[in-house]
Amino acid sequence: MGEGILKTGFVQFEPIFGDVEENLKKAGSLINGMKADVIVLPELFNTGYLFTSLEEVERLSEKIPDGKTTEFLCGLASRNSCFIVGGLAEWDNGRFFNSAVLVSPTGYVGTYRKIHLFSEEKLWFQPGDKEPGIFDLGCCRIGIMICFDWFFPETMRILSLKGADLICHCANLVLPFCQDGMRTRCLENHVYAVTANRTGQDDRNGKTLRFTGRSQITGPTADVLYSADPVADEVAVVEIDISLARDKNLNPYNHLYRDRRVEFYRGLCKDE
Repeated sequence: MGEGILKTGFVQFEPIFGDVEENLKKAGSLINGMKADVIVLPELFNTGYLFTSLEEVERLSEKIPDGKTTEFLCGLASRNSCFIVGGLAEWDNGRFFNSAVLVSPTGYVGTYRKIHLFSEEKLWFQPGDKEPGIFDLGCCRIGIMICFDWFFPETMRILSLKGADLICHCANLVLPFCQDGMRTRCLENHVYAVTANRTGQDDRNGKTLRFTGRSQITGPTADVLYSADPVADEVAVVEIDISLARDKNLNPYNHLYRDRRVEFYRGLCKDE
């Protein structure tokens, strides 16, 4: 890895609902040999998405960092000398969260819990209970968000203001807007993003959800650096220049943060 140059990528595939063993095996086979510094997996990559009962959520949720999936990812990161971000259902003292775990070649680093729950997720999960934070990997500073978080511009703005160079975005997208929307999110914050989406569909008890694929790596000037197929298993690695995300000057007169007029909208952020 050269000075300021980071190799980042995603893994896109179709998980089999409830088959954690097979899903971990598939993710491992796709990651081995990717030769990336930071790799992003989809939301709930180890279980599939469409839960139909609290019993299923309880059975398939895991402790972090002591659960099977986190331990598996730690081993994978160690063998491949990389950082990995992957989504899973988290169990914490009888509460369940739609979470993403970050691991490094030396072990567990941290967890993010999704704060904006989509649709029936509200039946199964608690919303995240902490403000999104930054993880300094040495090679770069990352923020993590999960799927529907993208819909709320505050998510990426908070992470950008805190110093994120790269947003690791674990996703199970069903709406058609995100891939285009991420171009705007990256432009308005001048950051990179890796959206790791899944493919295929979940058919559960008469319900069907189809996922859009098209995982994407997006640059700070709204440039799409890589866009995956809508349906195929796919991995991709792109070299990005972190220094571009740290330069918030738009021209000699305009700066992304200094030009904000927060005195006119600060009140909107206060509790009633």
